[in-house]
Amino acid sequence: MSAAAGNGDLGLSLRLGEVGTALAPLKMRGTAEQIADRLVTAIALGEFVPGQRLPTERELAQQLAVSRTSVREALHRLAGAGYVEILRGRNGGAYVRQSWGPGSAATVRRTLSPNWADFEALFDLRTLIEGLIARTAAARHTDSDVAPIRDALAAYVAAPDREASRAADQALHSAIAGATGNPYLARMSHQIRSQVSLGFQAEPYSDELRTLALTQHARLAEAVLERRAAEAATIAADHFGLTERALREVLKRAEAEDPEA
Repeated sequence: MSAAAGNGDLGLSLRLGEVGTALAPLKMRGTAEQIADRLVTAIALGEFVPGQRLPTERELAQQLAVSRTSVREALHRLAGAGYVEILRGRNGGAYVRQSWGPGSAATVRRTLSPNWADFEALFDLRTLIEGLIARTAAARHTDSDVAPIRDALAAYVAAPDREASRAADQALHSAIAGATGNPYLARMSHQIRSQVSLGFQAEPYSDELRTLALTQHARLAEAVLERRAAEAATIAADHFGLTERALREVLKRAEAEDPEA
């Protein structure tokens, strides 16, 4: 994407980037309204939770390849609707106030429903790719890969909050992908995560999901390190299905609550 496209909000579709054209762009709507809709949907999914500070305007603009002006307008829309509170000063930023508001159902439905065939294809691709990554890491990892995997697992177990959990989760999966020795697999995993998360590189989070992930992370890491390739692939496929199930559940709720569904 060119800089002009990003700054003009013309390129807000999600993409696979350097890997190629294996994924068709998700056909989202444009400008600040679209950014606001994506954020409302991400909040409903639990990618961002009440009390959490959203990424900065600059970070959001980079993640979505749009201008900071459009991001700023989108955040003010969310503040006006009561989804976030914008604070100034040293610890300022946009803080999530509620996970589901009066307009969430309609917003989630119009964000996800028109693109659901694309999401279904992404779910399938993610299961295949993450299973392949886990299987390959189990077969190929070297002694130098062991410490990064174990350190990331320990960091997730000890994580005191959502942000620390998110960072440790990404570190663990990055370490396992790196253990394949194939940078293209790691890049594809990263970019599929971006598409499934509407561009935000964030998985849904809740106490229930964290409890499940704690068990699955431990099983996945041990299967990889003990070279149990088939088992590692099965665990990975099930683990990455957590986000898929969260998306299905939030869309089902939106369709049930939105009278125009």
